[in-house]
Amino acid sequence: MPADVDPGCELCSRPPPPGWTLAYRDGETPDEEGTRETILTLGNGYLATRGAAPEASADGVHYPGTYLAGFHNRLFDTAGDESIVNLPNWLPLTFRPAGGDWFASGQGRRLHEHRMLDLRRGVYLRELVVVDRARRRTRVRQRRLVSMAHPHQAALQTSIIAENWSGRLEIRSGIDGGVVNANAPAEAGSCGRHLTEVATGGDDAETVWLTAVTTNSRHQVAVAARTRISDGVAHSRQPIHGPDDVSQLIGIDVTPGERVVVEKTVTVFSNRDRVVSVPLSAALEELRQAGEFALALAEHAAVWTRLWARFRLDVGEKHAWQLPIRVHTFHLLQTLSPHVIGLDAGVPARGLHGEGYHGHIFWDELFVYPYLDLRMPELTRALLEYRHRRLTAARRQAAGAGMPGALFPWQSGDSGRDESPSRSPSPVTGEWMDDYTGRQQHVNLAVAYCVWRYWETTGDLSFLAACGLELLVETARFWAGLATYDPADDRYDIRGVMGPDEFHDGYPGRPGQGLDNCAYLNVMVAWVLGRAVEACAIVARHPGARPWRAVAPTDDERRRWAHVGRRLRLAFLDDGILAQFEGYGDLAELDWDRYRQRYGDLRQLGPLLQAEGDHPNRYRISKQADVLMLLYLFSAEELTALVRGLGYEFDPARIPDTVDYYLSRTTHGSTLSRVAHAWVLARTDRRRSFEMLVTALGTDLADPQRGSTRNGIHLGASAGTLDILQRCYTGLEIRDDLLRLNPLLPEGLDRLDFVIRYRNQLISLHVDHERLRLTAAPGAAEPVPVAVRDRSFPLAPGSTITVALPPSAPVNGSPT
Repeated sequence: MPADVDPGCELCSRPPPPGWTLAYRDGETPDEEGTRETILTLGNGYLATRGAAPEASADGVHYPGTYLAGFHNRLFDTAGDESIVNLPNWLPLTFRPAGGDWFASGQGRRLHEHRMLDLRRGVYLRELVVVDRARRRTRVRQRRLVSMAHPHQAALQTSIIAENWSGRLEIRSGIDGGVVNANAPAEAGSCGRHLTEVATGGDDAETVWLTAVTTNSRHQVAVAARTRISDGVAHSRQPIHGPDDVSQLIGIDVTPGERVVVEKTVTVFSNRDRVVSVPLSAALEELRQAGEFALALAEHAAVWTRLWARFRLDVGEKHAWQLPIRVHTFHLLQTLSPHVIGLDAGVPARGLHGEGYHGHIFWDELFVYPYLDLRMPELTRALLEYRHRRLTAARRQAAGAGMPGALFPWQSGDSGRDESPSRSPSPVTGEWMDDYTGRQQHVNLAVAYCVWRYWETTGDLSFLAACGLELLVETARFWAGLATYDPADDRYDIRGVMGPDEFHDGYPGRPGQGLDNCAYLNVMVAWVLGRAVEACAIVARHPGARPWRAVAPTDDERRRWAHVGRRLRLAFLDDGILAQFEGYGDLAELDWDRYRQRYGDLRQLGPLLQAEGDHPNRYRISKQADVLMLLYLFSAEELTALVRGLGYEFDPARIPDTVDYYLSRTTHGSTLSRVAHAWVLARTDRRRSFEMLVTALGTDLADPQRGSTRNGIHLGASAGTLDILQRCYTGLEIRDDLLRLNPLLPEGLDRLDFVIRYRNQLISLHVDHERLRLTAAPGAAEPVPVAVRDRSFPLAPGSTITVALPPSAPVNGSPT
């Protein structure tokens, strides 16, 4: 029997369902514990709690953290960054033989520890055996959930067995309001104590509560906890109130082998919740209605069953990818569950799993929404409405730059104002350096792109009229205003910007001043200008849907947009490859072999160069996809039309050379980079695409960024990997009101099975190397027009279409 297997451990003896469990059996490893606590996080979209042990405290290895979606605070009125708030810790529960040491990290000797994440049911299971200084051996079994059925509830069940001793067992269960934000200490301005005015009390013999208020935003939070002991077990209770915490001391007489079950049920409310005026009253009432742990688990697991039915993505139970796919799906849904639909919350780059980037909103939704659009589009709509509610702040941001329209900032929090840092520590030296990433105004274009793709997928006219049109028009106004006209060439220039690359914030010797005519931005601007006009025409055809506010552009604006959209300047390299920006071809080539020999891993190449007194602005290098992002967002056909629409010759046969050129100069310093490149390579080099995807699937599980996962998952990379399987390898595209499919699975992937929701039709897809099968659920919806390679079919409710996919033979379709 392996050394890390305990014959008395229920988790060791229970064969795990294949592809559904993530297990750690080697106890705590200080260097990896922060990452594991992130991966073991449980959440429901409203509330999430990191996978720290109930007896642990923040000590540099462990970090208990609980977060609410959209619950932010700024430590000071004007200084510092707005940050997601680490809320009162509801987990604390520990034990001791009377007179002994309380069980805690570093106390006693752990003979065995086994932790398991049950993805199917959304439950964190843990079993451990500990021996204290008096050689008393105690077994502990725990089950934990954050309810997907009741978003304000969480529960912890702990079974304690005195294996070789008898006497008085003492249990301490409580709530700690003395927590601080310290999960990402390098990010100054948000670390520290965000909670004040802590108050504690009790409701009945089993219940304690704690309330607190954030220091600046004045958000109120209330946590109530009920601790119950096994039926019929005699015990005593004593309340303990500290300055920032509250707990109960419970005493029980035990004998060897006796099992004591402790159930801790918790409710959390804030004043940001709808229909809640007094969070404490709401928390206590919810707790009174909450059932026992067994009922909570049954209700919670039932909801997860329904979620998995809608969000499943199967490649085979024995396939090495199946578990990582489910881990990514699990954590995506824990951050963006259906409960988010009723909240005012965006897409936090690091999920609700930690304090990385202060919980800020970036452009990661660009990688998230395509997956959600085809699974639960109402969730995408709610998240886009979050952006729309911050249009006023975006307009102020644009006006501050002297521009019309609206500009969403690169980093934002609850208020929507710009939270992008002006200085940040070097990941190589730790020295504080100027940070110009706030120049990445392309986040605006990402929002517009998401609006249009959502509309194409859903045909949701009410959203387009109420929110989408205004988002598109205001984005178009900003970029049209930023473009300057050069009459000598009849061309428009967009100067002083940054693309997605991030290594280049200016030209050599001019850091932070931006770049001119970035290919990604100019092509995207041309596309957005066209979509804004098209959206106006769509809404105009439906008088009853027209917004009550004046949103549509004036005739003068339309004429300017049309001219800008045809005459934006692009630069090309000598061999006809699209240049990343004007002047890119004048930059030096990097001696890649020399730097690989010196550093090995070049993901941090930009900071490494700066640490040497050099600068990435001097070289043809990229942190992540920039020009190639265009091929991630558009098909080769669409991109060719866009570039030719700007008046340039563009041969799509040059696309593979373009991919090779930029891929060979990219370090993949962002977790999003391999997602984009896996997509771009899918049609030209399936082997490399496969390799990129495998690496991206391990983003958080393997944590290649040397500990960054301890600060939260990488939500964009998680969703992006799923979308590669959902859309890229199936060739799934929605264009011109047609559901298009052109499957091409990579070697090593035998099949794909999943369900999509398109125009209110539930469609099951099975793809392998020989055939594609689509089955529409029975119902009253209209048939869906489907195109598979060179054939088109109507897919009616209750029908199945099977299409043969010979590698080079014509496609034969047979509706059945």
